[in-house]
Amino acid sequence: MSESTKAPETSPADQVDVLVVGAGVTGIYQLHRAREAGFSARLLEAGTGVGGTWYWNRYPEARFDSESYTYGYLFSKELWEEWEWSERFAGQPEIERYFNYVVDRFDLRRDITLGVKVTSAVYDEPTATWAVRGSDGTEVRARFVVAATGNLSVPFIPAIPGRDDFRGEQHHTSRWPKTPIDFTGKRVAQIGTGSSGVQIISAIADDVAQLTVYQKDADWLTPLNNGPITPEEQAELKANFESIRETLNTSPSGFLHQITMRSGLEDSPEQRQAFFEERWNGPGFTKLTEHYYDMLTNETVNAEWCEFMANKIRSIVKDPETAAKLIPKGHGYGGRRPPFGTGYYETYNKPNVSLVDINETPITRITEDGIETSAGVEEFDIIIWATGYDFGTGALNRLGVVGRQGLPLKEYWADGPRTYLGVASAGFPNFFFPGGPHGATGNNPRYAGDQVELVTDAIVHARDNGYDAIEVSGAAEEEWTDSMNNSKMSSFLESSYFYGGNIPGKPVKQLLNPTGRWALQEAITAVKQEEYSTFVFSKATEAKAAEASW
Repeated sequence: MSESTKAPETSPADQVDVLVVGAGVTGIYQLHRAREAGFSARLLEAGTGVGGTWYWNRYPEARFDSESYTYGYLFSKELWEEWEWSERFAGQPEIERYFNYVVDRFDLRRDITLGVKVTSAVYDEPTATWAVRGSDGTEVRARFVVAATGNLSVPFIPAIPGRDDFRGEQHHTSRWPKTPIDFTGKRVAQIGTGSSGVQIISAIADDVAQLTVYQKDADWLTPLNNGPITPEEQAELKANFESIRETLNTSPSGFLHQITMRSGLEDSPEQRQAFFEERWNGPGFTKLTEHYYDMLTNETVNAEWCEFMANKIRSIVKDPETAAKLIPKGHGYGGRRPPFGTGYYETYNKPNVSLVDINETPITRITEDGIETSAGVEEFDIIIWATGYDFGTGALNRLGVVGRQGLPLKEYWADGPRTYLGVASAGFPNFFFPGGPHGATGNNPRYAGDQVELVTDAIVHARDNGYDAIEVSGAAEEEWTDSMNNSKMSSFLESSYFYGGNIPGKPVKQLLNPTGRWALQEAITAVKQEEYSTFVFSKATEAKAAEASW
């Protein structure tokens, strides 16, 4: 083993059973479960607060597009009854307060270290432990490392020439400053119109002097249809906790939604139009999850739904040329991650808002004073980069993870992620990544929670049976990875970020689990029933490791 990968010496105070990386929705739950299972545990978080995505993304109008109460934790009835979400789709300040409340309510903060970015995690085979280093010099030796770093945590900014020359303000949606930005009277450019970008546009349009939106790909955006949760609804949510938890724990989408169990072709054209109107006016993801069961697979139904939405856009946006730019080309609904907005299309009717299709008018460079396109230069005071993320593998590949025989995870995943159940990779014992690539598709906290339970149960099994190390077999990893990459069940285009298609040079491989949450849950159940036969258990080879009080 080279000097660069040699495990550092640490004091007993720096040793824990379980080290969690990341204080987002998954990491907080993993810390709670590890402590509940009797392990000593610690969590390292790069930010100066908890909440993960909901700590970093504090741009105007940042909010859930999953119903608030379906996103939060289900492990405590008392927590469910104590916390009341004010809106169906809560905004970032309320979400951040929720995670701080949970951390304090369950006394987790004493095991959380903030402001420490993990820079390396190196496996030491003789002791079957991980040596983890942080950006501030922190060193921790852990039996198990759980990287709950999330799929949407590494911002992507395209390599447009001149970006460093711009003399105004620049902000990426996922690295928004805590101090509010004053947009009053400013000339603002926004590059990108994905799920984050569409939220900002309508939020700042009335404040700015000029807002120019640079769009690469139009998406099938539909109204979020948010609203307050009434006292009657609050009472109903509290009274039905057990049934709600059962539904969310077993739902394929992780929502409370019920898919319409009939084909779109069973309805008449008039009935379909009426049904589409219901979906358009429904909340959030119900446009997808409560639609006709064959909306994604039946080209006729999908095309008619898309034409319905296109007509909505034409009826809202007064300028026909702008409306045409906002109507997606080349993909139907479900080809890309559907965004949800509030007053988004209406914003383009404001005289100070304009839309630039960069396929027709490409950006050539960023100047000191603005943005240059093929049509000329426009000056700006602020540039907003709403250009998305290095999804799935971005954060994990930046942790400096080194497994058996000095193998870097980034190198092992050079052609795309290789996982088992979306939680582990062969050659990296005692290292897990719930909420990472190949987990499932749907409401992230729900399937990531399934994975946290698997990880916790697996390391309990190792401890209770006297093993120091647990590692997935190569055969199990290969079978799961092949099933991810070869599945024909995904509706998403390979150009979407769910395949890494948005990152230049990144291998285009499946980053979700197209077989769905039920397949994941069935596989997890089988693993436990078979007493983790797809994993290899072993003991540390050094005598001092056997004597350690893990």
